[in-house]
Amino acid sequence: MITPTRYWYLRHGETDWNKQGLSQGRTDIPLNETGLEQASKAGGLLAQKALGELRISRIVSSPLARALRTAEVAADALKERYGVRPVLTMDVGLEEVCFGEQEGCPMGEWYDDWVEGLYTPPGAEPFAFLRDRAVAALNRALSGQGTVLVVAHGALFRALRSAMHLPANVRLPNAIPLVAEPPEVAETPWTLKQFA
Repeated sequence: MITPTRYWYLRHGETDWNKQGLSQGRTDIPLNETGLEQASKAGGLLAQKALGELRISRIVSSPLARALRTAEVAADALKERYGVRPVLTMDVGLEEVCFGEQEGCPMGEWYDDWVEGLYTPPGAEPFAFLRDRAVAALNRALSGQGTVLVVAHGALFRALRSAMHLPANVRLPNAIPLVAEPPEVAETPWTLKQFA
């Protein structure tokens, strides 16, 4: 169960493999030029919107290059706004799912079955394992003081959506910040608000 605490979430900017529709998983693909522009735009949005009770005190990122670079750009934008750079740390638990032999291959019909727990590609991490890992990493991020920004990945956020009692198999766009608000009643859906 996710600790019922508000948090920001940001998926990394675009990579060449995103653009080509390939499964990335743990393969450490860097941001492309579009991804860098998206990260910069997201940082600007955060600098405008992450104020008052939404002010970001800390950033916790996946250590994969596409997420970490996005987090660094966001941290720099927030430093310009706040006058101080939020503390940026990494958590290996926020790494993208391992897709096994599907990494580098086009996204296929297998993906829906993987989210449903009906199929796991050879060498890949089952969706239920990803969910447990993602929830544990998010709870570590939420345990600190102040509001946190988590910068990570698309499949990982699908797992978090599942844990937030939301439909899991919904694609999160690259580099669109959102705020997740816990429900007033436990075991009911969280509220997500995107900023674009």
